[in-house]
Amino acid sequence: MSFSWYLSWLFKPLLFMACLLPAVLLGYGAYTDALGANPIEEITHITGGWSLRFLLITLTVSPLAILFHARWLNRFRRMLGLYCFFYVCLHLLTYVVLDQYFDWPEIYKDIIKRPYITVGFTAFVLLIPLAITSVDKLVEMMGKPRWLKLHQLVFVCAVLGVLHFLWLVKADILEPSIYGAILIVLLAFRAWHRRSVMMNARGHGHKI
Repeated sequence: MSFSWYLSWLFKPLLFMACLLPAVLLGYGAYTDALGANPIEEITHITGGWSLRFLLITLTVSPLAILFHARWLNRFRRMLGLYCFFYVCLHLLTYVVLDQYFDWPEIYKDIIKRPYITVGFTAFVLLIPLAITSVDKLVEMMGKPRWLKLHQLVFVCAVLGVLHFLWLVKADILEPSIYGAILIVLLAFRAWHRRSVMMNARGHGHKI
């Protein structure tokens, strides 16, 4: 059996189930009443945390593929990105349904007045076109260059996600600081790689 077969029929299903596991455990915790004294806050924290983790994991795929010459890793990037959007949706629904009970005027006030909600909601809105255009047919319709340009928004979403978490916790900033440091490393790697590609292209141009 080929390596491609293992990727499609073994690794991908295992990764799919692993990504779904936090949601399953959260659902089980809610069913068994094991989410503590404030279950809504716990659900909000867990879904928000996994949203940001999956976003950073998605951004880590390309650097790992480049560093280890493992282009096959890119096959998992779309799934990881969609799982990020899935947990973001759960995070938002927890706030809208369980916390605010569809009180749209109050939700609107929160988005306007609370900076951490403002940046969090902005990140969600920016993620919507990225999730929608993950379909192969839409990539073909848009053209790869425009699709790639649109998907640069994922870095903006990551910055907003870290800010959302940082401004939310206020005092205990260790966890959001770790995520922020990871994001800085990823952005630095991206800048270094782009510079390297441009310099190599110029070098080849001079040789020609």
